[in-house]
Amino acid sequence: MSDRQSTSDSSRSDGIDTARRDFLKGLGLATAVGATGLGVANSQLGMDGLEVVDDPIGSYPYRDWEDLYREEWDWDSTARSTHSVNCTGSCSWEVYVRNGQVWRESQAGDYPVFDEDLPDPNPRGCQKGACYSDYVNADHRILHPLRRTGDRGEGKWQRVSWDEALTEIAEEVIDTVQDEEYDAISGFTPIPAMSPVSFAAGSRLVNLLGGVSHSFYDWYSDLPPGQPITWGTQTENAESADWYNADFIFAWGSNINVTRIPDAKFFLEAQYNGTRRVGVFTDYSQTAIHCDDWLSPEPGTDTELALGMARTIVDEGLYDEFHLKEQTDMPLLVRDDTGKFLRASEVSGLETDADRPEKMFVMQGAAGELRVAPGSLGERDGQYDPSRSIELDFDPRLDVAREVRTRDGRVGVTSVWNNLRAELAQYTPEVVEDRTGVGRETHQEIAREFAAAERAKIIHGKGVNDWYHNDLGNRAIQLLVTLTGNLGRQGTGLDHYVGQEKIWTYNGWQTLSFPTGSVRGVPTTLWTYFHAGILDNTDPETADRIREAIEKDWMPVYPAEREDGSRPDPRVMFVWRGNYFNQAKGNVAVEEELWPQLDLVVDVNFRMDSTALYSDIVLPTASHYEKYDLSMTDMHSYVHPFTPAVEPLGEAKSDWQIFRELAAKIQELARDRGVDPVPDRQFDRDIVLQSVHEDYVRDWEAGEDGALAEDRAAAEAILEHSEETNPEDSDEQITFDDIDEQPRRFLATGDHWTSPVEDGEAYTPWKRYVQEKEPWPTFTGRQQYYIDHDWFLELGEELPTAKEPVTLQEKADYPLRYNTPHGRWSIHSTWRDNTKMLRLQRGEPVVYLNPEDAAERGIEDGDTVRVYNDLAEVEVQAKIYPSSEPGTVRHFFAWEKFQYDSRDNFNSLVPMYMKPTQLVQYPEDTGEHLHFFPNYWGPTGVNSDVRIEVERVEAGGGDDGGEES
Repeated sequence: MSDRQSTSDSSRSDGIDTARRDFLKGLGLATAVGATGLGVANSQLGMDGLEVVDDPIGSYPYRDWEDLYREEWDWDSTARSTHSVNCTGSCSWEVYVRNGQVWRESQAGDYPVFDEDLPDPNPRGCQKGACYSDYVNADHRILHPLRRTGDRGEGKWQRVSWDEALTEIAEEVIDTVQDEEYDAISGFTPIPAMSPVSFAAGSRLVNLLGGVSHSFYDWYSDLPPGQPITWGTQTENAESADWYNADFIFAWGSNINVTRIPDAKFFLEAQYNGTRRVGVFTDYSQTAIHCDDWLSPEPGTDTELALGMARTIVDEGLYDEFHLKEQTDMPLLVRDDTGKFLRASEVSGLETDADRPEKMFVMQGAAGELRVAPGSLGERDGQYDPSRSIELDFDPRLDVAREVRTRDGRVGVTSVWNNLRAELAQYTPEVVEDRTGVGRETHQEIAREFAAAERAKIIHGKGVNDWYHNDLGNRAIQLLVTLTGNLGRQGTGLDHYVGQEKIWTYNGWQTLSFPTGSVRGVPTTLWTYFHAGILDNTDPETADRIREAIEKDWMPVYPAEREDGSRPDPRVMFVWRGNYFNQAKGNVAVEEELWPQLDLVVDVNFRMDSTALYSDIVLPTASHYEKYDLSMTDMHSYVHPFTPAVEPLGEAKSDWQIFRELAAKIQELARDRGVDPVPDRQFDRDIVLQSVHEDYVRDWEAGEDGALAEDRAAAEAILEHSEETNPEDSDEQITFDDIDEQPRRFLATGDHWTSPVEDGEAYTPWKRYVQEKEPWPTFTGRQQYYIDHDWFLELGEELPTAKEPVTLQEKADYPLRYNTPHGRWSIHSTWRDNTKMLRLQRGEPVVYLNPEDAAERGIEDGDTVRVYNDLAEVEVQAKIYPSSEPGTVRHFFAWEKFQYDSRDNFNSLVPMYMKPTQLVQYPEDTGEHLHFFPNYWGPTGVNSDVRIEVERVEAGGGDDGGEES
């Protein structure tokens, strides 16, 4: 525990007698004034005279009351901590302790300034963080290990000892491994950046057991699949301070003032720097009111709007021609007969020294000659290869339509640029206005302003990602920054912030989390839906593509299929630091189909959330103010710590301690039972339960036994083994003591970042590719807008295009769209049950209705309404929301299942969706560009392609609701 700040002595008065005399003197002054009409006659008290006081507070004689106030706000010690929740804030806080209790917190406000020309990075925080201390001593804090005694979700529990709980879990784990079903053990925990030690705590044990680690970024529908498709990278953003450097900003589906509270200042203050800000939101959101212009497209039509703007930029010649020729696939030639890229290996007489000419692509030079495009995958050593360059020594043509002599005869070819222009030709101003509702002149004028800006940026939000065709929406919006060359410079780019998906200290975290180096990762969306019966509940074409992707090993599903064709059910699931059940799209199927397959569900939690409620054993974990860990985010370039302000409440233990003790119990029982090592079917290793605890606490990198017994040592190991905090080419190093004293800016970037950290500059991505000319990590080595994978070609999605939404409900039966956006009063489900936050809203689940929709159904503000479709129904309170567009119902997400009478929740109305194009491997044979990697590429959850109906519930309830009383 740090104790950097102690109480100062308060000033005291000279004594009660003197104070009393001075007080009476002051009373005499007041009563003298009263004689003029403001008090009683001073003759009544025998006092007279009038003394003028220039400083009533400073000269006020009786001061003892101030001591009472000071004592109320006094403290014994402080500690630096933060909040380990799935948000991008990563805000450093001071936690104040008195009499052994946390009683308040405040923003630390000591981030070092790296650029005096930018707004001060201090302070960072929001109203949720300011009341986290409520959770530390909350009534619903889990204080002891609990074992379920009733049905899952019933809420019946028995208190058990730690030894009983760990023994029961260990026995099940040992049986599962001994049955050679170790890949039936799952570990789900989200977002390592928010607390990497706690993430690694369970992941390390699951890895040693041969179990499965789940993705999260795609499951939450936070992953923008258009980024790996086009840029070959998970997600790359500028830190939010760079917003201030932009001349033009689109806030596109990112409600910054609600979901990015610590960073909103950079967006708001940019107006003083002359930045033009345009909001693209279906509703008149809390961010739209601060924009210079607000565009309100029809829900789900962001793709059409972006492509209409792109057409304007292209038709009017407002694009950056040099950027398109060097940095993109626009000059590459595509065969007219197959729709595939023309490969160097196909062209007679075209020489290349590449090892794989079949993966080299072709351009046409200015004189009509065919040239091999440098930097293509065929000459690279893997996806990333900084030894190669995309710099051109010739001038390629964008506009190409011709015939080429190939080894099989003459074929017609067309450049990607010409194919794109043909696609954009569909999005005339009239079509865009008809589909989006945005005026034809309005969207064209905004596109011109964006193209004319010296430094333009798009802040892209989850609002686009929740749709089935989210990949097309991403690619269309990305096209705008590519056409205008707004990448790789300060104040430019497309910044997508949803969750702390990217961790700075990657290598240290990875080696701590997965010590064996052999990892079973699984896309959680596919795993969940597969075991919940999606193959029986989706259209035949999608089901066939899911089967094909699994059979071809494009996407893994665990437990793996056995040699005899059978596949075991999942058996054991660990959940920690997350609320899997609350976030489960299609949770009706999850509860009815997947959950019964699991023999044991263990939740590690400090509160009884939806996942804990549906678990078999709940283990009490330390709160954020009771443990050591690290915190970081791609919204800023600093690292700071958790330190324990107090000891864990009750019998709670840190995540690291819990999983370490579970490893010790497994090792103890395995030795007692004399279990043998189990060969791993997939990796060249044995799963050795008799040494699992020794392996857990051993520092595999340093080769030191027992070095990682404590969570602080684990945090130090992450800092020690990461380029960002211990650069190879520098004597500088960031230690845990350093960041406890003050947040520190990272010293460098590892290979998973695309730009360096530069002194005096906000981090901005893509400089390695745009400025240093390294190949982009795509098939072509360029920003790739044309995907010639067979599935993309068959579905007509080789280029960004607009498609009709996919819904499972008929509009005639369910006329209202259903949207579940992030809200102001919680971070996912954390704080959804917090008393202070509930008092700032209506205290219960609420749906937001446009006044027209409400009036049509006889619904008034505050009525109880039934929201339903063919999957489920929930009863909630109605709120009239004039800022909403007609036809859409908003149910701000993350309300817990136990906050609804029916124990269904907001996600119960959402079906299981999965888009086949997000299951592919590309190239199909080797997959360097698109391949499953947790949180990089995989199928996302879908929230918004849902239709519902709402009806008023009569007072007194009953099933005959819908009629007006």
